[in-house]
Amino acid sequence: MDYKSGKIDLHIHSSASDGSLSPVQILHQAVACELSAIAITDHDTVAGAAAALENGIPKELEFLTGVELSAGFPDEFANAGSMHVLGYGIDIQDRQLCRVLEKQQKARSGRNPAIIERLNQLGCRISLQDVSGEAGKDAIARPHIAASLVRKGYATSIDDAFDRYLGKGQPAYVDKFRIPAEEGIAAIARAGGIAVLAHPGLLADDCRGRLEELIPKLTGMGLSGIEVYYPGHTAEQAAHFEGLCRKFGLLMTGGTDFHGDINPQIQMGCGLGDLHVPHNLYRKLTEALTQIPTQ
Repeated sequence: MDYKSGKIDLHIHSSASDGSLSPVQILHQAVACELSAIAITDHDTVAGAAAALENGIPKELEFLTGVELSAGFPDEFANAGSMHVLGYGIDIQDRQLCRVLEKQQKARSGRNPAIIERLNQLGCRISLQDVSGEAGKDAIARPHIAASLVRKGYATSIDDAFDRYLGKGQPAYVDKFRIPAEEGIAAIARAGGIAVLAHPGLLADDCRGRLEELIPKLTGMGLSGIEVYYPGHTAEQAAHFEGLCRKFGLLMTGGTDFHGDINPQIQMGCGLGDLHVPHNLYRKLTEALTQIPTQ
């Protein structure tokens, strides 16, 4: 197979955040799936990307550093919850970006005990130690809490745990800190990267209907792309997001949001089996990165 004409996956989570595979395992699986390029985009940390680089990228695979930030909407969209911003091609040692990520991680670690406390009040006897054992690491996230609920018999599946306890509006949900969108996008830009709006099809209903207002607002802050191709997007949505990219001169990206065993129906490189993100999108992204002035 000619890998350079193959498919890519620019949205992958490792065990550095809430994925089940280590960065090295992700590299091996990407090669086994005959992907031509990937990015590891862990939540609020570049540790996964750093570990992959330290291991060495297989010669048949191209690789971009990445991160996924939880960001707040601009003021006029304040009631729309949060959005995710992907950063590609970032300098993982950039001090300002690292400070932003540390702030996000501290907020995340403060959220977990509050969730556990609410679950205990609901009669679910789990502890942070239980969840740490589930995660096998310090970076605990809600999917790990959900896995503990399943293991202890309080839920039948990860989805059931979110539907009954952990999802927004459910009794153990605790809202999270969100970096202001402008600050998050600026941090990615200062680190030499490109900021992309992740999975717009998953935004709150009241916001999805206002993308024509939101996108130019975000591009004014430095947003450079939209994740068009994603397992949760319908064909109609993908076509709509393609149109927005053309209208506002934005890059198109795509990925599976792969988490491994945490969300086993989503497979690396193909999502639910029908996703194919072409290599030329990676080429356009890397070309755009070369045009960013050095700071």
